[in-house]
Amino acid sequence: MDAQRRWVRDHFTPEARYKYEQLPEKLRLLQAILDAGWIDPSETNKLQCLGITFGDALAQELKLEWVMVEDEHGRDPALRYPGTTVIVFPLTMISKRVEAGQSVSVTVMFEKLVAGIRQMAGQRDYQLQ
Repeated sequence: MDAQRRWVRDHFTPEARYKYEQLPEKLRLLQAILDAGWIDPSETNKLQCLGITFGDALAQELKLEWVMVEDEHGRDPALRYPGTTVIVFPLTMISKRVEAGQSVSVTVMFEKLVAGIRQMAGQRDYQLQ
């Protein structure tokens, strides 16, 4: 996952890589990569790099924790809302849409997921401090 984060983060110039830690900049970078068409829909691995960064943004906003989930299909990174059974799989959230030819609004997808995760976790009015 670190290599996947690095692939996305390194789209910033070395002097600007600190921006990766800022939530709005992280989301803006994801959208810029998609809008510029720097990834072909067949480049699943690169698209999944975007998914890891998208997951980092969700984790940053909601204080989610990365976990590994194993099922009959293998092991995948996922995000868990602490103290709940709410699990989200961001790895393929962007790639599935791009591979299907859909346009992706990173901000809209992010806002909808944040609201949905809060609702599922029973924290509708939860305020991060």
